[in-house]
Amino acid sequence: MHPLQWVLQVQRSLGWGPLASVSWLSLRICRAHSSLSSTTCPSPERQEDGARKDFSSRLATGPTFQHFLRSTSAPQEKLSSEVEDPPPYLMMDELLGRERKVYLETYGCQMNVNDTEIAWSILQKSGYLRTRNLQEADVILLVTCSIREKAEQTIWNRLHQLKALKTRRPRSRVPLRIGILGCMAERLKEEILNREKMVDVLAGPDAYRDLPRLLAVAESGQQAANVLLSLDETYADVMPVQTSPSATSAFVSIMRGCDNMCSYCIVPFTRGRERSRPIASILEEVKKLSEQVLQLIHERDNICKQIHLPAQSGSSRVLEAMRRGYSREAYVELVHHIKESIPGVSLSSDFIAGFCGETEEDHVQTVSLLREVQYNTGFLFAYSMRQKTRAYHRLKDDVPEEVKLRRLEELITVFREEATKANQMSVGCTQLVLVEGLSKRSATDLCGRNDGNLKVIFPDAEMEDVNNPGLRVRAQPGDYVLVKITSASSQTLRGHVLCRTTLKDSSANC
Repeated sequence: MHPLQWVLQVQRSLGWGPLASVSWLSLRICRAHSSLSSTTCPSPERQEDGARKDFSSRLATGPTFQHFLRSTSAPQEKLSSEVEDPPPYLMMDELLGRERKVYLETYGCQMNVNDTEIAWSILQKSGYLRTRNLQEADVILLVTCSIREKAEQTIWNRLHQLKALKTRRPRSRVPLRIGILGCMAERLKEEILNREKMVDVLAGPDAYRDLPRLLAVAESGQQAANVLLSLDETYADVMPVQTSPSATSAFVSIMRGCDNMCSYCIVPFTRGRERSRPIASILEEVKKLSEQVLQLIHERDNICKQIHLPAQSGSSRVLEAMRRGYSREAYVELVHHIKESIPGVSLSSDFIAGFCGETEEDHVQTVSLLREVQYNTGFLFAYSMRQKTRAYHRLKDDVPEEVKLRRLEELITVFREEATKANQMSVGCTQLVLVEGLSKRSATDLCGRNDGNLKVIFPDAEMEDVNNPGLRVRAQPGDYVLVKITSASSQTLRGHVLCRTTLKDSSANC
C-alpha cells in the first residue's frame, strides 16, 4: 500500500480535527516509532496489571456523569483574534506567503464562489498576493465541484493543461504549486494525488484555514492534504474577500453542509453535516457589504446619490405593531450614517397615517421625524386594512377615517415644507441632468433627473455641445446636460440649460 494512502486511512480512523494532515500525522508516527524502538518495554503481563490499577484509581477520583452534563456546551466558533501556534515542524515565518502570487479558478455553484472568497481572505492575511495572470502565478488553486461527472472531468482536463505549464516552469523561478480545493478534493482524496503527481495540495471544504500550512509543507517538495470534514466549521470569523472586481452582486452564505441525504446527491458527503453560521457573523458581513454599497454610491459618478428608506412611522411603538424590526432611534442613526457617508444624498420614504392603534402622540412623533430628516421625496398614504394580513387577523382598525385623513394632510403639509427647504439648497447650483423627454405640463420644456433623482424642468432650447465647439444642438432623451437651477418646489427643480455634455466630461470637470 502507498504510504500516503495508509496515512490517510489512519487519519480517518483517528477522527482528527481540522488541522490534521498527511505531513503532521507522518511526523507523529515517525516520532512514535523512533521512541518505541529506542526504549525497553515491560512485559505484557506487568504492563496490563499496572494499567488496570492506574485506571481504577483514576476512575474513583475522576469526574462524575453529572460533571460532563454541566460542562456540555455548544461548539465555540474560532475568534479572529486567536493566533494558533505553528506545528512543531514549521517555523512561524514558513507559514507566510512572502508575496507569492496566487491564481484562483472557481468551478461550480455559488457556494464555491463563497469558498473562493474565504480561501483568498485566509491567504491574503498570510501575506500572499493575488494575480489574474496565470503565467506569473506561483500557486494555482482550483476550487472544484463534484455534483456531476462532467464537472470532475473538467478539472481533470484542466490539470493536464496545467501540467504542461508546471513542466515548462523556468528553474530561475520558485517551483509552481498546484492545489485542488473543495468538493472534488473531499470526494476523491488520495486518488487525485496518485493519479496526478503534479498536484501538491489537497484541501476539503472545511480545511481552508489550513491552507498556509499545507502550502508551506508543499514548498519542501511533499504533497500535503487535509480533507477532514468538521461538525462546527462555518468560517464565521473569516470575512470573505470578493475575488471579482467587476462583480455586480454579492452572496452571503448563512450555512454549510446538508443533512437532506437526497438519494442522487453527493453534497452531504463532500460538504459534511448541515450547520448554520452564527447570526452575529451574518449580520457583520451584511453590514460590511452595505458599507461598500454606500462607499460606491459616494465614489461613482454613474450611480445616483439617492436612497429610498421607507420609515412608515416615526413612533417606535407603532413600528413594533407594524413588525418593522427597528425603532425610531435605530432608523435616525442609519439616516445620519448615510448622510455622513454620502454628502448631499437625496432621501425618499414611505409613511402611513392612522395605522391600527396610532395615537395623537404617535402621529406627532411621525411629524417630528419628517422635520428631522427633511426628505426630498415622499410617498404618504392613509392606512387601509387589507384582508389576509397579520393586522387583519390580530389588530383592530380603530382610527376613524376622518382622523386618518386629517393626519395624512398634516403629514403631507410638513413633508412639502421640509422638502422645499431641502430642494432650495440647489438654487444657484449647476447640476448634471439626464434628459428623459418633454415635460408633461409644457410642450416647450424638457424634463430630466439630477444626481439625486429629482425632477428638473428646463426650456427646450438650442445649446452648445462641449464635444463639438461651435455646434448648436437640442437635447434628446438619454443626453446629459448641465442646468443651472433657478427655483425649487417640494417636487421639482427649475433652471436654464447651459450645454450638452457627457457623464465622463462632467465628472472630469467636477
